Amino acid sequence: MASGRSISRRELLGSSLLMASSSILPSIVHASSGRSSILSTRAGKVAGVKAQGVHIFKGIPYGADTRTTRFLPPQLPVAWKKTRDALNYGPSCPQPGSHEQMGENCLVLNVWTPALQDGRKRPVMVWFHGGEFSSGSGSSALYDGTRLCQRGDVVVVTVNHRLNVFGHLYLARLAGAQYASSGNVGILDLVQALAWVRDHAAAIGGDPQRIMVFGQSGGGAKIATMMAMPVAQGSFQRAATMSGQQVTAAGPRGATQRALTILETLKIAPTDVAKLGDVPAGDLVAATRANDPSMVGRNIYFGPVLDQSALLRHPFYPDAPPLAAGIPMIIGNTLDETRAFLGNEPGVHELTWEGLPERLLPQLHVDIQPEYVIAEYRKLYPKYSATEVFFAATTAGRSWRGAVIEAELRASQGSPAYAYQLNYRSPLENGRFGAMHGMDIPLVFDNIAQPGSPSGTDADTQKAADQMSEAFIAFARTGNPTHAGIPEWKPYELSSRATMVFDVKSQLVNDPRGEERKLFAQVPYIQRGTY
Repeated sequence: MASGRSISRRELLGSSLLMASSSILPSIVHASSGRSSILSTRAGKVAGVKAQGVHIFKGIPYGADTRTTRFLPPQLPVAWKKTRDALNYGPSCPQPGSHEQMGENCLVLNVWTPALQDGRKRPVMVWFHGGEFSSGSGSSALYDGTRLCQRGDVVVVTVNHRLNVFGHLYLARLAGAQYASSGNVGILDLVQALAWVRDHAAAIGGDPQRIMVFGQSGGGAKIATMMAMPVAQGSFQRAATMSGQQVTAAGPRGATQRALTILETLKIAPTDVAKLGDVPAGDLVAATRANDPSMVGRNIYFGPVLDQSALLRHPFYPDAPPLAAGIPMIIGNTLDETRAFLGNEPGVHELTWEGLPERLLPQLHVDIQPEYVIAEYRKLYPKYSATEVFFAATTAGRSWRGAVIEAELRASQGSPAYAYQLNYRSPLENGRFGAMHGMDIPLVFDNIAQPGSPSGTDADTQKAADQMSEAFIAFARTGNPTHAGIPEWKPYELSSRATMVFDVKSQLVNDPRGEERKLFAQVPYIQRGTY
């Protein structure tokens, strides 16, 4: 998840320049002589490359430029006549701190496939990136689909879409029915991307009836939200979430408060909402760094909104969404999630028992006496240091809790759910990363050697990657993640709570960390940012 840190003047200037430069790029760059693969889409032909036996297309438009339709549902892309280059990633949504090309013409996707129009019906694995609902893109080297294609004979797609203020500014109560779904247009973009995948499945060598969505952190939260959206029904047949849950959505009161904060920051009166259409993208991005009206100590939260238009109910409250009851689902988390968020906090590796309660209290994200939590952890794990208790308790309270709730509700519904816990600890930097948030990405993609991978590249790392990537490929193919390289992966049921613990040697464990689960089940949980 995004950290919510403040943006520096240098970052904002750099972001503004990138957004400005992207807005003057030609909308169609004609194919160069380096092309070697041609794909016909409904809007026109695109030219990609074939490398290592895989056809690769980048930056394919699945929707029109959103600049002139801000805060409105996506439109189909404008058709082009001449073959268009698909050799480079397209723009990501404007956001703070990114050094990628950015722009509001960001409804683009990328495709990796072993073959084009060969009549084979391969599973299609569609990846939604993380970064809460506010940052990120589908362009990271960690998301390169080449190795999955080679390993599993599958098609891989990654997607860019609207984020933050562009994807989740709820204006319905300020600007009327035209903006009824403005708080969820970023997710409606993903629904349109999945329609593109379905419509082009045969052309890219895939099966329109075996579309699997998978995503980490915010990507998983987007998937959980889509499972409750009528407009997304039938868009995919399998779902896998990695450290990303969405139990509740923001309500109209809170979402309107955040919209009013944006307007106030931009010095626009609530009666002049139409002026938002003329605000430069860089100024909109800067406004997102205002203080959230209901969450102390962080910038404005953006996420799905219970708008009774696109989203008619909370994703996983009061039960698992009935619309998705028949969709097999993987729900996973890592053992040391919060080492990614809190591992660089000053003094966190030198914590004392005396100082731990005050450091722990604001980071649990549930309201429970920290001294009580610490005492229970010291009973469970007498050899843990204060720092180890800090990471374990914050992981269980703020990161794992939503996954447990979703798995329990799916089990109560009788819907297929497969739970996992990643225990593999990276050897890098003397093990400081542990099994942190995001560690499963390079393992699932089998991209441990890519730039930016925190996993390491030794033989043990590859063993973990073999097991995780094969499980996700098997799940995409059959709806069951079991394969020859791991024990039988049984569904999560309340009587057993079977969980695949991925490591160098993986094992199926019933109710791992069960006492931690019971400890935090004593207090209510509401998704942070949705109140």
